[in-house]
Amino acid sequence: MANAIFNILVFPGFLFLFVFGFIAEYVDRKLYARFQNRVGPPWFQPFADFVKLISKQKIVPDEADVAVFKLVPIFALTASITAVLYIPVWGNKAIYSFNGDIIVVLYLLTIPTFAYFLGGWYSRSVYSMIGAVRSLTQIFAYEVPLFLCMLGPALLADTWSLSGMVAFYNQHPGYWLCNLLGFAVALISLLGKLEKVPFDIPEAETEIVAGAFTEYSGRYLALLRMALNVELVVGASLLAAVFLPFGFNLNPAAVFPLYIIQVFFIIAIVSFLRTLFARLRLDQMINFCWKYLAPLAFVQVVINLILKGILPR
Repeated sequence: MANAIFNILVFPGFLFLFVFGFIAEYVDRKLYARFQNRVGPPWFQPFADFVKLISKQKIVPDEADVAVFKLVPIFALTASITAVLYIPVWGNKAIYSFNGDIIVVLYLLTIPTFAYFLGGWYSRSVYSMIGAVRSLTQIFAYEVPLFLCMLGPALLADTWSLSGMVAFYNQHPGYWLCNLLGFAVALISLLGKLEKVPFDIPEAETEIVAGAFTEYSGRYLALLRMALNVELVVGASLLAAVFLPFGFNLNPAAVFPLYIIQVFFIIAIVSFLRTLFARLRLDQMINFCWKYLAPLAFVQVVINLILKGILPR
């Protein structure tokens, strides 16, 4: 019982993700600025923003559904934190691992997007409702290629467990190179899930202020921003476990620094990609995901099915 509480509240749960989320946000913002030839924020800026927000007044719109409005940040943050318990971050086995946990992780990472939709919709603001509808519409674009990307490596490893996939690819060095196409598609899909440029359509500051978060303030907005930071860390951790699963069979003291490096590597790629492109329209984003990303992800699945019958087990 004590170990479970420690895992949930300290490592790899809330406290770890709380700190790592701030660091990830800083690295993302700093790299994004440097790629644009700007200085970027100081190292303490994410934490200072969080403290500033929780000290400000909480305002709930008169026409909002109060219960939903207040619960949305908690649900979004809780789902993201829970997902990391099934991802290997210390050694080649997750804290809680079972055959099928990859499906649970993908499900948990879908909950924050639905929470953002509910928060925006029940804010009853025009800007919030438009952003909420965009978030819900966008999910049908990137989720399919993202799920297909996860399917390919799982089929090759012949397991639906993230820990099992990590163990398989560590026993067969070099097999992870077969999933590079899926890795590229997964990185682009992750941009959509995190609603970052060029897929920041639900926020679109120049059009709808802050999208679904427009009416949020105070600690509610602080929790939502923290949920986004945690989602960034968990999403990068998932991609690291599935597509960069090397070195996990080392001593845990060596595995953890390697995991941190892999997560920062993925965050750096995400920052670089969102520097290159301007925001797409919603219809362009949907067409891109269905015409290009989904077929490429399906090609990865077909390749892995063929390799599964050829490569030695």
